Amino acid sequence: MSGDGSGNWGASVSSDGSVRFRIWAPAETEVRLSLVGRPEGLAMNRLEGGWHELETDLASAGSLYWFALGRGLEVPDPASRFQPQDVAGPSEVIDTCRHVWRHADWKGRAWHEAVIYEMHIGSFTPEGTFLAAIEKLPHLVELGITAIEIMPIADFPGTRNWGYDGVFWYAPESTYGRPEHLQALVDAAHGHGLMVFLDVVYNHFGPEGNYLGTYAPSFFTERHCTPWGAAIDYEGPESAAVREFAIGNALYWVGDFRFDGLRLDAVHSIVDGSPRHFLDELAERVRGAFPERQVHLILENEENEARRLERDAERRPRHYTAQWNDDVHHVLHTAATGEGSGYYGDYLGDDRKLGRALAEGFAFQGDHMRFRESARGEPSAHLPPDAFIAFIQNHDQVGNRAFGERLVEIAPEPAVRAVAATYLLLPQVPMLFMGEEWGAEQPFPFFCDFHGDLANAVREGRREEFSRFPEFQDPARRSLIPDPQSPETFASAKLEWDALSKPHHRAWLEWYRDVLLIRRREIVPRIPRISGNAARYEVLGPGAVCVRWRVGEDKEFRLLANLCHRPLPDVKLQEGRVIWLEGEPDTSGAAPPWSVCWSVT
Repeated sequence: MSGDGSGNWGASVSSDGSVRFRIWAPAETEVRLSLVGRPEGLAMNRLEGGWHELETDLASAGSLYWFALGRGLEVPDPASRFQPQDVAGPSEVIDTCRHVWRHADWKGRAWHEAVIYEMHIGSFTPEGTFLAAIEKLPHLVELGITAIEIMPIADFPGTRNWGYDGVFWYAPESTYGRPEHLQALVDAAHGHGLMVFLDVVYNHFGPEGNYLGTYAPSFFTERHCTPWGAAIDYEGPESAAVREFAIGNALYWVGDFRFDGLRLDAVHSIVDGSPRHFLDELAERVRGAFPERQVHLILENEENEARRLERDAERRPRHYTAQWNDDVHHVLHTAATGEGSGYYGDYLGDDRKLGRALAEGFAFQGDHMRFRESARGEPSAHLPPDAFIAFIQNHDQVGNRAFGERLVEIAPEPAVRAVAATYLLLPQVPMLFMGEEWGAEQPFPFFCDFHGDLANAVREGRREEFSRFPEFQDPARRSLIPDPQSPETFASAKLEWDALSKPHHRAWLEWYRDVLLIRRREIVPRIPRISGNAARYEVLGPGAVCVRWRVGEDKEFRLLANLCHRPLPDVKLQEGRVIWLEGEPDTSGAAPPWSVCWSVT
């Protein structure tokens, strides 16, 4: 039985092979365990606080079961460890302790060494499975990746989904493989020296297959509204069980599957006014449970709350290790593409925000944001640069476009190389999106596999969402937006590994390898010596900035970036020992269009 606290919900296999079943169903006076293949259900014991529990030797690892409610409705286990017949089928008892770890001595890697590769298991390989992903790990190592970040795998309805519609948080998606296959993927990655992070969603459940509200209505609250409906109640009088469900899930992934960390999706949608915020408790308990390992916790947080990234006197994160830095993406994206619709309008042409995001992390540090019509963010310059994760593509920024185009499809190649050379060598932690390293051209559109009225609502809602954009005012143009329900839409997102045989894509791959080699040699060893408040920036002209980072007492990194289609006169591009130069200066040494120079002085 798992000893990390995750056994409070669901089915846990004991050392003698018996199974303890436990469910929180405060609205039910009676719950029975229904084992597939047995004609009669087994009465569960009703405990204080709405819990129902039964330990029996009539079940074992591999048994299929339901929970039968008092009114006769049979539901899957909300903490199911595996759903072999999808979200409406029975749950399977899983013994995660059966896996024999080949690399049991793995303790992780230091955070400043991280070069992250975000992947979607279903479209990363033709097979779309955990085991197939193992075969591609040598490619990532040769590229210079040190960590993979897997998009959510909590079991979702149907056979294809981004993963953010998961309804069984503890159950790896069955179309990707069995739990032991996921353990094998993590184990193999550790054998290659790769950290593995998992994207988890604690702000909502998917719209199909979640029965929690039926027998535990206090799991949710109407006091707070989210984009997905009633909020998960992390602060109410019965929230202890709710918090345990989520925190136990985090402990489960890090403990039983040995993930090196978690990325928490959209934490700005988690509302908690209690004295000890849910996010603080989760971080403290995860860190406390695995003191011998290097565990890293990552946030996606639209609010830019720098306080969640604070360090102690020894530079260790108090709670969260880093945050996805959308601000860096937005300043580099607008520079490369010239796009200014939506939230991009707050970044386009604002060179102060460009310099600030590169030097200090957040571009918005309490400033008013027109798109939101409110202030956003907190001061962040005092944080070390590796408290931020920089990128020019990810699943959101590509997939939330109407057609899911990648950056190479909407920006000139010199511009893409310039912004890539900027973020890959930043002392912030870089993150690539799968296929980026070879200039993959196929899209990553939004896709899912719902049914009935829900499928129609998602399809029409997707097109209605873009009706506010000038380029989609015409209904005929909107009709071209890929149908997220179509199998062809999902198929279009599959990485085309055969593209690596083409010279153009091989050239991109070699370029990325070269840049990441420079990062490993020149940047990574110096990051621990870059403290907070060590950077300063200067705007040199439209799209052009110079950023300097103090390294220790006597050294300095320098970035001069001309992210513009015009040359930058009267500025010396090269200074000190150049470690990377993108774009050749003219005879005067001035910075040409789309030029980037990294140097050490």
